[in-house]
Amino acid sequence: MELLDRTTATEYAACFKALADPSRVQLVELLARHGEPMGVGEIVTAMGLAQSTVSQHLKILLDVRFLLVERDGNARRYRINANCIEYFPSAADVIMGKPSPTSAMSCE
Repeated sequence: MELLDRTTATEYAACFKALADPSRVQLVELLARHGEPMGVGEIVTAMGLAQSTVSQHLKILLDVRFLLVERDGNARRYRINANCIEYFPSAADVIMGKPSPTSAMSCE
């Protein structure tokens, strides 16, 4: 039996760790359902969290590329990285022993 290579395992672990907080799961769900980029103020209002807390969560999700940021003048707007979200379930399948998909998880 061949183990998942360490680089891929590390990438998958980072993604799961990023979603290990209920607020980050809600944030991903909010942006996915909204379907359009949202500013921090909109996210703060929708989630009822402090701006500093939302900003921390956004940074973590950006670091693993679940989210992308767009400049809108001086503001930043956040959106789901469809490539990453599309392939994320494959990571869960792979670590649970299901066959690897034909294409690897990619958040590019």
